Amino acid sequence: MDWRRRWRLRRQPPGPLRDYLSAPFPAPSRDYRDVEYVAVDLETTGLDPRRDQILSIGWVRVNGNRIDLADAHHRLVRVEGAIPADSAVIHQITDDVAATGADLAAALPELLTALRGRVMIAHHARVERGFLGAACKRLFGRGLLVRTVDTQAIARRIFERRHISYKASDLRLHALGERYNLPRYGAHNALSDALAAAELFLAQAAHRDNGRGMPLADFLS
Repeated sequence: MDWRRRWRLRRQPPGPLRDYLSAPFPAPSRDYRDVEYVAVDLETTGLDPRRDQILSIGWVRVNGNRIDLADAHHRLVRVEGAIPADSAVIHQITDDVAATGADLAAALPELLTALRGRVMIAHHARVERGFLGAACKRLFGRGLLVRTVDTQAIARRIFERRHISYKASDLRLHALGERYNLPRYGAHNALSDALAAAELFLAQAAHRDNGRGMPLADFLS
């Protein structure tokens, strides 16, 4: 991925995406405990980044095996048009609430600054990568390259390696948290879900490495 990062960096005009790309990505060979992460969660109006919009962004830093709650952030995002009623019920973000948020053009650079030189943690990371990639392409002309740990993908690999049968519902963030006796937070809040994903990753990693350490590559998606 580094050659792709350097290639895009040379072709990227000055701005938030170029600043983000200017920092090397953590090497997959590094011990995962020596890597810095940012756990990210998005609340959106739907699941299609081509037509749906980001409603809120939550993120929290993870330094090795410690979560830095002092560096946790939650940003409401002002959207275009009315928020679908079913989305408002799920996320409790109404048109009036969204109107108090920031433009995505202001919120996204904050997240890119946090992600610079770090690995993104997300649960079912296809959503975060899809929406953030589409947002970067729309605002900055190119999609987002980011090294990613997907806690849902890790859980699926663990189940399959141990020959444990599972349902789709067993792969949900809060169902997996219960398996590791993690705190239960309210669902569909970007910051609390980002925190839950960070805690889940640390629990998954601790159960796999038994204190020996493992390369970051073993967790990347």
